[in-house]
Amino acid sequence: MTYPTSLSVRIAATMIAVVIVGALVFELRHTISCFLLSFVLAYLFEPLVSLMERRLSRMKAIAILYAGLALFSLFCLIYLIPFLTIRWEALSHTFPLYLQKIKTLIAGLRESNRTSYAAEEWRWIFDQLLDNLDAVYGKLGGGVYATASTMAFNLLNLLLAPILVFFMLVYKKAVAATITGFLPGRYRQGILLVGREINRSMTGFIRGQLVISGIVAVLVTLALLLLGIDYPLLNGIFAGITSVIPFIGVILAAVPPLFLAYVEYQNGLILIKVAMAFSVIYFVEGYLVKPLVFRESMDLNPLLTLLMVMALGELMGFWGILLAIPIAASLKILFCHLSGGTFSPLPPPPQS
Repeated sequence: MTYPTSLSVRIAATMIAVVIVGALVFELRHTISCFLLSFVLAYLFEPLVSLMERRLSRMKAIAILYAGLALFSLFCLIYLIPFLTIRWEALSHTFPLYLQKIKTLIAGLRESNRTSYAAEEWRWIFDQLLDNLDAVYGKLGGGVYATASTMAFNLLNLLLAPILVFFMLVYKKAVAATITGFLPGRYRQGILLVGREINRSMTGFIRGQLVISGIVAVLVTLALLLLGIDYPLLNGIFAGITSVIPFIGVILAAVPPLFLAYVEYQNGLILIKVAMAFSVIYFVEGYLVKPLVFRESMDLNPLLTLLMVMALGELMGFWGILLAIPIAASLKILFCHLSGGTFSPLPPPPQS
């Protein structure tokens, strides 16, 4: 009679612990975001530091790395960030004008369908669209405030991240040795084997995704510049970021350029040109760039991958979307090793 009670107590305690951990993660989401940013950056810089460490001491290699990053940051502060800030301010000022143009177009379509078949139904649809546009316009102020708050936290992360990255790079070997020392001796080799494989998978994915995002951003910027679409650089950066999201990233990236193109030119030909440009870019990205960057396919189920992206994106935001695929690949590696007997305990040493 005591076993079911003990089991129910364990289940209740587990659920309470999960709720507490979830609440702590939510309350510390900005700290966790800063840590994840630092962790990813340290992951990316570690191979370069290890390469320089063959000729220099680790501290000198880190000093050279930070000197290069300081020069790059100086370039961004002097040229790139002011340019992007000016374009973003211009977009925030002209966006209400774009909405007004859309309202004018919708009102014109409503009047042109006044005498057509199912006119009342069409009029209801157009009225709903106009009401939704008014709601969007009314929320612009709140959206600007929320964006400013988010940018403040991101700025704090950017200030703290270099310090955390420095300590992660300096004490990487000591921390790894300490963690290895706590591993059970009979399972240590299996755990280290799985850890090295997961490390290769995650490192390869993060570096490869950064390369792909950069290529997509450059190609989209050039394509929109040639087509004469407003704000090509901002749209290119947005396309590079959304390329992280599998399957639906291309749709999200194409919506702003299509919107700007139609409002500015008001003809279907420009929409076809923009759609064709995105089709070519993502064909190149999917069938030429990715096979070269990801030489070893992660071979993940598309449905499970999409569900993983949605779930982790809901829980962790941008970092959940970015890390969903490597986490899924890591879980697959762990499951394969568990089913393959990698963690079987080593036999005890023979008695003398």
